[in-house]
Amino acid sequence: MSAASQGSYQVRFDWGAAGRDAIAVDAEAVIWVDQLDGGAEARTLEQADEIAAWALAEQERLGGRFRIAVVAAGVERADGSLRFAVEDLLAAGGIIDAIAAVGIDHQSPEAAAAAAAHRGLRNATRHLINASVSARDARSRE
Repeated sequence: MSAASQGSYQVRFDWGAAGRDAIAVDAEAVIWVDQLDGGAEARTLEQADEIAAWALAEQERLGGRFRIAVVAAGVERADGSLRFAVEDLLAAGGIIDAIAAVGIDHQSPEAAAAAAAHRGLRNATRHLINASVSARDARSRE
């Protein structure tokens, strides 16, 4: 197993389809995080507690470690490359943080950094998501 799989960790984090392919190798669940999903309204972060409760229930049902791959969608640029999307980072971090709060906290460094970004910016999260490039772009198309 490659280092990119983050396979020794229970909670993993990466970006885009290639990241998903890398960290989903032996995961029981993949959480795809596209906070704005092409629109200007926030979606995924509001479900963080529900996702965490579901993950804990699944871990209890399986009777062992429940491995979760959390993937920030990012935004595809016109040239096909992936653009960092702050709203996806903050939402993914919120989900990882909620999962840790229910006791599933063996996180890869990448997952821990995403969760720390969310915790550190928690009071500004709504503003940052609404002021992000993606949200401003979506509003300009409405």
